Amino acid sequence: MDEDEVVLLGFWTSPYVMRVKIALAEKGVHYYYMEEGDLFKNKSTLLLKMNPVFKKVPVIIHNDKSICESLIILQYIDDVWNDGAPILSEDPYQRAKARFWIDFFDKKVTDCGRRMWASKGADQEAAKKEFIESLKLLEGELGEKPYFGGDRFGLLDIALVPFSCRFYTYETLCNFSVEKECPKLIEWVKRCSLRESVSKSLPDQYKVYDFVLEFKKMLGIN
Repeated sequence: MDEDEVVLLGFWTSPYVMRVKIALAEKGVHYYYMEEGDLFKNKSTLLLKMNPVFKKVPVIIHNDKSICESLIILQYIDDVWNDGAPILSEDPYQRAKARFWIDFFDKKVTDCGRRMWASKGADQEAAKKEFIESLKLLEGELGEKPYFGGDRFGLLDIALVPFSCRFYTYETLCNFSVEKECPKLIEWVKRCSLRESVSKSLPDQYKVYDFVLEFKKMLGIN
């Protein structure tokens, strides 16, 4: 591996991998992408070597050293490639607030999303209700700003927008409309999607839906 070569180990439907793709694109960093072909049954030797603790993507390899976990990777990218606009705010309070909302999203919203496709009946309805309530809280935090950090596309935007490629799946399986429930949040998604870093990093929403259906079959979930 060249001294300054960057390799990203990922899986195409992972929003956490998408976070890293967006950040690298925003910084203009050239990298090699290596897709995990069978992440669920046969993880690659390289992944197991570079992330022996969690054995998960994303992982970036830079200067032959691995960095794991998406938010840690985003911080690393911002520290190492510090030319141009930063990903993290220079203001400590704004950085802390962004991390709070990412923690809320990763713990609360992603769990609701999983329950929405993996359950049915009353459990699914309860998950949908929590999901919508959580998105409304995020919409309130966004307010009238173009991006969560104000006029600048930053950490919280990068962390959250990848999950928008799953909205169609949730809407189809649970019979609701994110745009109807949270119109300003969808305006923000559309605004972010105008950025090449986002549009080229997020997969087609219909392909994500098809993948979820196949994954449900694999798990024996009807």
